Amino acid sequence: VMIVFKSASSRDGTIDATILHVHERFLEILLNGSEVISLFSIECCGPPGSRLLSADGDGQIKCWGMTEHLVNSWECTQSSSLDGDPIIALSWLHNGVKLALHVEKSGSTNFGEKFSRVKFSPSLTLFGGKPMEGWLAVTVSGLVTVSLLKPNGTLLTASESLCRLRGRVALADIAFTSGGNIVVAATDGSSSSPVQFYKVCVSVVNEKCRIDTELLPSLFMRCTTDPVRRDKYPAVTHLKFLTRENSEQVLLCASSQMGSIVECWSLRKEGLPVNNIFQHRSPVVGEKQPMILKWRILSATNDLERVSAVALPKLPISISNTDLKVASDTKFFPGLGLALAFHDGKIQILHRLSLHTMGVFYGSSGSSQRVGEEPAIKRQRAGGPTLHFKALQFSWTSLALVGVDNQGKLHMIRVSPSMGQMLDMNTLLRHLLFLLEYCMIHYKDLDFKSVFFLTILWFFCLSWLAVKVLSTRIVAVKASLCKLSSATAARACDFHAKLLLVAISSTLKSLLRPHVLNTPDKSPGDRLSEICTKNNDTDIDKVMINLKTEEFVLDGPPLQSLQQLIQWVEDFVLYLLANLPNQGSIVRPGFGFLRDGASLGMLREMQVMIRIWGLLKPGCLPIYTATSDNQDSMFLLFRLLTKLWLCCELNPLSRFEPTCHKHPLRLQFGKTYTLPGVNPNAQVEVFRSPASQRMDHLRCLHPGISPTEDSKACTRCGCVTMLRSPNKTNAMRQWEQRWIKNCLCGGLWRRIPSTLT
Repeated sequence: VMIVFKSASSRDGTIDATILHVHERFLEILLNGSEVISLFSIECCGPPGSRLLSADGDGQIKCWGMTEHLVNSWECTQSSSLDGDPIIALSWLHNGVKLALHVEKSGSTNFGEKFSRVKFSPSLTLFGGKPMEGWLAVTVSGLVTVSLLKPNGTLLTASESLCRLRGRVALADIAFTSGGNIVVAATDGSSSSPVQFYKVCVSVVNEKCRIDTELLPSLFMRCTTDPVRRDKYPAVTHLKFLTRENSEQVLLCASSQMGSIVECWSLRKEGLPVNNIFQHRSPVVGEKQPMILKWRILSATNDLERVSAVALPKLPISISNTDLKVASDTKFFPGLGLALAFHDGKIQILHRLSLHTMGVFYGSSGSSQRVGEEPAIKRQRAGGPTLHFKALQFSWTSLALVGVDNQGKLHMIRVSPSMGQMLDMNTLLRHLLFLLEYCMIHYKDLDFKSVFFLTILWFFCLSWLAVKVLSTRIVAVKASLCKLSSATAARACDFHAKLLLVAISSTLKSLLRPHVLNTPDKSPGDRLSEICTKNNDTDIDKVMINLKTEEFVLDGPPLQSLQQLIQWVEDFVLYLLANLPNQGSIVRPGFGFLRDGASLGMLREMQVMIRIWGLLKPGCLPIYTATSDNQDSMFLLFRLLTKLWLCCELNPLSRFEPTCHKHPLRLQFGKTYTLPGVNPNAQVEVFRSPASQRMDHLRCLHPGISPTEDSKACTRCGCVTMLRSPNKTNAMRQWEQRWIKNCLCGGLWRRIPSTLT
């Protein structure tokens, strides 16, 4: 089984949730009864990673979609069939989105200079230039088939021969050009036969799909022209374009039972030589020398062990000589190496163009060695069949390898960002920060674990505008990093609570409407924030005097339906104030808010809104357990909260210090430090509920001890919420619709069964 996950993926940025749940549920369905030739995920149709393509040895192609946006629940939505014609290559049509990563601009504070969109045409467009969804497949008999998904849900399918004389195709790969064309590389599996290239153009004429093919220049592997190696490697076992968006560079691997050889080829424009008869005639003004396209070999390896799998990097670094020189000068190595897995269990990292060795992994169970780090002693081979990889894939940042071995086990291997090269700490740190920015901007996976301090350093390097725009993503990344260790579990709880607090605040402010349509630039929510920031009065009623209360007038049903969110806000304020006397103790959840002036100010603003709405609809007010019936609990809470906020704003760093270690800590980059008495492998639980009570963390409800409704949980943070909504009001439904596809932290949802007893 060959698995290719292209999850510009999961918006959550983790690789384990998507792979493990698909491996557990989806592959179990597909592998039951038929041989799966290839499995692909999508990055252009709908939310990233929400659709999958599968093809089997019987010519069946199926498009799978998530059921209710759950990663462990899939259903077949579309299918096409070429009965009895096995599929050997499968790809989604290109959506026209191509990103470029500029390594030389890594020190810039302008994200537009670091990451840019490259002009690239979709494979097929609808009216208005919108890319059309669909897929393309190549069969063993040399047939290319295209299926197009129309907006109304119907499927247009067409098939065409790659060339006039159809022949057997053993290997094929698919790439795309900037002009919207598709290039297919194919070989019959024999190294003595040419590797053929075809241009495929897809169009829709009279509501029918049309395919036009054209033969492009072909090539013969150089090893077949070498008298020494002519018969040494009879079979072509791997054929891959170096990148999906570059059809001008291809990687070939020829093998035998004893070994393999790898060659890298490039398509170049060359002048067509003119016969001597025509060289003496007078040239015409403006006449140019005729040009032709010709394949030239870039590099080749020496004799290698037998190759079992090939993985190409996905980091969008341009592979022109100029850009590679810049990457070499800046010593930025991620994305420059490709991985070869061998039948002896070894993995070798080679430069993607020169094919020289950059690092070696010798593959031993229980080994923590990184790719790019040489072992002190080469491990001896064990008896019996050797464990080796049958499929291998790089992560989006090229800092991890995911592979499936010949025993069906899934492995993840960490790749050194230096690729075995000697780099100083500042350079290495700058490169990791650059990749962290790339992950934040484009929702890619983050493959290095010891980066707790990277987020903080990166935060200070950003401009204030970038911090404001990316603040939610920054908090989500911090929460994920802190969840990696039980020593920082309290901070992870704080970050998740802040995500919920920001979401509730924006939802409540969105309900405010200006009294007059022709209003100034500031919205009612902005005016509320400005007044609460300038007014330091501890009396909530005096703060309300400066507001235009008509902007807070709402109907009764929306306010009543939001009572559960309002109750959570007040309970959270009570929890924070109750933690104040515990200064000097071990850090507990909520401690970080005692220094966070922005979050405390946000709580003050919501207190004012709740106070005004309580005058209009008393049923929306939170419920308190007070010591006296005459006590105004909200008035008292606002006064205490304001004093805490003023103390934090005036002197944020001199208060409430937690218990610290008496001795200085010695930290080393790349190695995780574990606090004494803390189990680093302990499971970190961010969301906790009493054993006798269940909690809906998004709706802030208690379903009961044994809820009968199915629930879903976040694959990243563990947040649990009911799968179907019990609410009927529009205000609460709008709140729930915000999280139907992703969790607060950006993680994906998975179905969990009901807890009937």
